[in-house]
Amino acid sequence: MISVFDIFKVGIGPSSSHTVGPMRAAKEFLLAADKAIALTSIDAIEVELFGSLGQTGKGHGTGKAVILGLAGESPETVDTTMVDQFLQSTHDSEQLALLGQYNVPFPREGAIIFHRRKTMPRHANAMELRLLRQGEVVYRDLYYSIGGGFIVRDADFDDNLEEAIEQSSKPIPFPFDSCNDLLKHCKEHGKRMSSVMLANEKVFRSEAEIRSGLMHIWNTMDSCISRGIATEGILPGGLRVQRRAPGLYQRLRNEKTSDPMQAMDWVNLFALAVNEENAAGGRVVTAPTNGAAGIIPAVMKYADRYIAPLDEEAVVRFLLTAAAIGILYKKNASISGAEVGCQGEVGVACSMAAGALAELMGGSASHVENAAEIGMEHNLGLTCDPVGGLVQVPCIERNAMGAIKAINAARLALRGSGDHKVSLDKVIKTMWDTGNDMKSKYKETARGGLAVNIIEC
Repeated sequence: MISVFDIFKVGIGPSSSHTVGPMRAAKEFLLAADKAIALTSIDAIEVELFGSLGQTGKGHGTGKAVILGLAGESPETVDTTMVDQFLQSTHDSEQLALLGQYNVPFPREGAIIFHRRKTMPRHANAMELRLLRQGEVVYRDLYYSIGGGFIVRDADFDDNLEEAIEQSSKPIPFPFDSCNDLLKHCKEHGKRMSSVMLANEKVFRSEAEIRSGLMHIWNTMDSCISRGIATEGILPGGLRVQRRAPGLYQRLRNEKTSDPMQAMDWVNLFALAVNEENAAGGRVVTAPTNGAAGIIPAVMKYADRYIAPLDEEAVVRFLLTAAAIGILYKKNASISGAEVGCQGEVGVACSMAAGALAELMGGSASHVENAAEIGMEHNLGLTCDPVGGLVQVPCIERNAMGAIKAINAARLALRGSGDHKVSLDKVIKTMWDTGNDMKSKYKETARGGLAVNIIEC
């Protein structure tokens, strides 16, 4: 079973596959090595990044994430206010304390190698780590960052990645591998999609723990919006992108208007605020990726502001429904921009948010499916072409557009009967097929699209 807490993870920006995954892999590598060999005798460490990690890793902060992971930090708990100071200290001293305990040389040049032309066959995001003693490799491993912060060791990699990320062998009351399975459970047992998810989650955690955990997820999202609205300045990287959320917020709060479309401006604001925080390396929730982290918080904030204030029950239902949809994409396609383009990130987040909003607004399970299907259908073929390899252009605005699409998808579905020509299962398969047909230059490599047609300045 993939859990709601696998789909939604607290981490740091700017990328779940390039930052969160590599940080987790680096720490996991050393924890495993510490059980197999004596880290006290290690005198060197080498890291090689392949595929998309090598091509856009510098812009996405992959090297920084690897260093933090090797130092024993986790995406969920690292103090984001101290990251720059720690990295500067490591740069100046050319020393790194593995897991915060074992000092080794860590030269500015060569400790981490970014391969721009080498790719591993199993996945576009690969990283190899090696520990050396007197020039000889004594421990090594190869990891893949497969999107959304999920990582898989090469030894565990299988064509069916569900097995590699399976959390437990305990039986669950409502197993599902397709939306058709989910709909059958809902119909046969008279349950909402969120209720099916909650019953499955209760096999592994108490309901109180689930509710508390989901409220923590929402509070982290909401805090991220607040920080993004309050923080001014230029985003890091060569593009010198100005944060827009603070200025937009000031205009909106002081605006006297009867424009019924102003709700769109607020949704745009919420999404921009989150993704500007993400681009700056701040604390965000992977939902289901960092590049698409603003869509679900923006749609939830829309519901809170324009439908009804979000209480615990509403938050829990929304996130459980969204997670059920995200799990279907994780199992049957991909949420990795390096694998299927941005349709696997912004497209999936839009689909998740649309379905969850439809349930929150009183829709049936069929309405939820229809909303989720519409949300993806109109993101099919969306490329991942970050300018300068940074999660800024077009990524930040793309989250605003994705949030607006999600709201419209839910409204379209709720105005219908629940019957529709295209099933969610079919659109997920189509997304996967489209991603496989997409040229690699449109998959987070910064070698196509806007990435090559916009001059950095």
